[in-house]
Amino acid sequence: MRKLIVILMILSCWAMVVLAPGSALAVQHQLIQAPVLKWQWGGCYSSWCETGWYSSPAVADLDGDGTMEVIGGTYTVFILNGEDGSVQRSMDPPGSRVWPGIVVADVDGDGDLEIVTAHGDGYVNLFDHNGDLVWSRKPASNELRSLAVADLGGDGEMEIVVGQALLNKVNVWVYEPNGNIRPGWPQLADNEGSAAGIYNNNISLGDVDGDGVSEVVVPSDTITICAYEPDGTHLATNAMYHDQPGHDMDHWGEVPAYVDLAYEIQGYGPCYTEFTARANFADGPANIVDVNGDGVNEVVAIGNVHNCHTSPYTDLYNTPYILDADRSRFNTGGFDWTTPPMNTGAPISENYNVIESAMPNPVTMDLDGDGNLEILYASYDGRMHAFWLDKTEHDNWPYSIYHASEGFYRFASEPVVADLDNDGHPEVLFGSWVQKGSHRTGKLHILDYRGNPLQEVDLPPAYGSPDWNGALAAPTLANMDGDADLEIVLNTAHSGFVAYDLPGSAGARILWGTGRGNNQRTGSFLNGSLEQSQVHVSPVLPGPGDILTYSIHLENPGPILKSVHVTDTLSVDVSYLGDLWASSGIYSETGGVITWSGNVGPLTPVTITFSAAVGGHVTTPLALFNTALIDDGLGHVLTRQAVAIANGFGVYLPFIGTTPSP
Repeated sequence: MRKLIVILMILSCWAMVVLAPGSALAVQHQLIQAPVLKWQWGGCYSSWCETGWYSSPAVADLDGDGTMEVIGGTYTVFILNGEDGSVQRSMDPPGSRVWPGIVVADVDGDGDLEIVTAHGDGYVNLFDHNGDLVWSRKPASNELRSLAVADLGGDGEMEIVVGQALLNKVNVWVYEPNGNIRPGWPQLADNEGSAAGIYNNNISLGDVDGDGVSEVVVPSDTITICAYEPDGTHLATNAMYHDQPGHDMDHWGEVPAYVDLAYEIQGYGPCYTEFTARANFADGPANIVDVNGDGVNEVVAIGNVHNCHTSPYTDLYNTPYILDADRSRFNTGGFDWTTPPMNTGAPISENYNVIESAMPNPVTMDLDGDGNLEILYASYDGRMHAFWLDKTEHDNWPYSIYHASEGFYRFASEPVVADLDNDGHPEVLFGSWVQKGSHRTGKLHILDYRGNPLQEVDLPPAYGSPDWNGALAAPTLANMDGDADLEIVLNTAHSGFVAYDLPGSAGARILWGTGRGNNQRTGSFLNGSLEQSQVHVSPVLPGPGDILTYSIHLENPGPILKSVHVTDTLSVDVSYLGDLWASSGIYSETGGVITWSGNVGPLTPVTITFSAAVGGHVTTPLALFNTALIDDGLGHVLTRQAVAIANGFGVYLPFIGTTPSP
């Protein structure tokens, strides 16, 4: 009897551990609820859908009306209503399929968002926020698979960087916002390195060498990685690579990525006589991030290690390389990456006629909260990997997406990362796809930071005649309908764009929210900034009693800025009319002082509007200044001002011309 009582007490305690509010297990499995299908078949036709490839969709408020749009590319470029997936506009620009993620950014610095897409047949296109084509360029004959934008020149405008999938050393072009080629490009046009085709969204933009401007890092279909300054000059290498007999490797693109560092330093290995492992970067993107939190960025790239002694080369495994600014291998603070992790998993299939290829896009994120970044990537071994800086995989990593017992292959997309339940531990979310002819579909997967599955739900089946489905592209996290919870949208292969609600995600922190980390597709962390915020007034030449309409536009291209505050004090010569409105946040007016507080997220501009009447006593010319103080919550206060001239008048310069000769 006593034994029975003890057993019941133990079972009772175990039930309390599992079910007690606040317990780790209860929190994980109660708060991370199953995704709920919100809408599907976005962009599809009556009986079929265009094929979705590796292009991650963007989510943004294109027109500043407070509602979010989904911008996605298959062959057509679609602007969808974020709430229900209905097509607001479709564009059929020059070029065929869209491989890289859709870029949405204020490219020209005018306060409006633009859309940038790269396509097959070598086309890059720029659209305005309405979806009207601004310009189209064709720098190459083959598909452009890499696209990223950033302000390379530090002038407030963003350059557009594209890369071509063709076995040619001239593989990268940089365009100014007006469609002109930036001086110093295309690259690689000289012999200071080795470059070839770019067969994935490989290019990364970020400050590699700490000079305050973004460099361009370009892995391609060779055993080297090129790196350039904004003007196209090459980044220099560590002295250990210099003056090698017959191999003077002064620039990044001249250093081969062998597994054995000794072969790398001498510039060649014994491929012709024995087994030799080295890495190719045809489909291995780079990230530019600070992996150990010391304020210095490194380059993380996933190499496809092969045995160059065989013909054709035998692919062995995907593995991360971590490189310093001088192209030496990362070796700091006890973390020694002079040799990368080896034998991480052999390919289960590399035949895209059997299953579409796995693309090892790296995601660099602090999973365990220790201040160091882990390296996540999906591999052709059918697993999702997560390497710590000690070069090992912890807990339940790698996580196997492919299970032989299913009877077909399954691969995973690039993941996204968010702390969905705001408990301090992030979750990892990604899509998967399946083998052709399997008549099955992929899944939406949610893992905890230890690699344990929390939720896995089937994606919709193929719509129409295709015999498989899934999501090859990284999903995108956003709040698309203005409720408390996040949504996740996926570009599926054969069921169009698909969105899921993520119940219980109110207060979630998005950490790596879309393909290549952000909607500029840089493979780096953008800095939150309100520098592009503006204040406008209309009309600028009012008279006594006229109504002035003020508009404050808050724009942040980088990670979300929380606790932003705006204070706007009206002139004593105008009277507030009581119509204050903001697209989000909390706002009020007291004694002619407008205040606003809230969050300003990337690609979600905040608009604040109000009106005031010019006093009837103002009968002579008078400057009516309106000054907004914008506190970004990080210790930076920006001043933005708009001026109306009461009782003023426009001054126009005379037209001076010449009379044409008869």
